[in-house]
Amino acid sequence: MFRLVCSSSLRAAPLVRTRVAPRTALFVRTVVTKRFTKEHEWVSYDSDTKIGTVSITDHAQQQLGDVVFVELPSVGSVVEFEKPIGAVESVKAASDINAPVSGEVKEINAVVNENPGLLNSSPEDEGNAGYAKSRCRTRQRQVVLQPQTPILTFAQLDKLLTEEEYKAFCNKGE
Repeated sequence: MFRLVCSSSLRAAPLVRTRVAPRTALFVRTVVTKRFTKEHEWVSYDSDTKIGTVSITDHAQQQLGDVVFVELPSVGSVVEFEKPIGAVESVKAASDINAPVSGEVKEINAVVNENPGLLNSSPEDEGNAGYAKSRCRTRQRQVVLQPQTPILTFAQLDKLLTEEEYKAFCNKGE
């Protein structure tokens, strides 16, 4: 590409060749998969960071009633697919929280321990239980997991329900 550069003198301006670097666009594709269990837990899994967030569903907290106690796994503990990782107690009942994927706990939502009622007011936001990559990531989640092997995690995610399947499952039970 050529450009004419003007000068303040009366002399003719020389032609200058400018180099244009090719424009490269970085496209980052992050796939976040949210799946549900028939035991009313959910996992939101980020394929790029390999981190998942785990908690109980809104349906579960409605069935439990006012949550008064939450037991969460310790950071660094290894959890197995469909095995208990914690518990929720309410004025009506108690229920286990099962791991929707295998992994290592990287972070827990300590705020939920101090204020279990967050599971009632915001089970899928501030009150969520954790991450499902075996690595806890945000402070707003109860448990963050970081899977030990991503391939295993995808196989486990495929066994879980999509949002539409979960809604149909809940409606069928009512």
